[in-house]
Amino acid sequence: MARKRPSGSWKEFAALLGTNLHRLRLERGLSQEQLAYAAGLSRYTYQKFEKGESMPGTPSNPSLRNIMALAQILDVTLDELVPSNWPDLRAGKS
Repeated sequence: MARKRPSGSWKEFAALLGTNLHRLRLERGLSQEQLAYAAGLSRYTYQKFEKGESMPGTPSNPSLRNIMALAQILDVTLDELVPSNWPDLRAGKS
């Protein structure tokens, strides 16, 4: 199987992750507060992940632990939660 090449920016990636979180949360009939607390997060922190921003103009950067906790509560694999087009994070790339 061919290896996928990184593409896009971290900002795009964070926005797509937020879109996935929002869609999956609604499909499961959960509020932001219910999902956040079940995953061990504050509602405010979760809201930032779903928006894809930590501050206006700054993409969110959830830890792997947080992503794994959310995937477990949403009952999905990481592949189903994390966008497939991941950014090139090598030095000098955006």
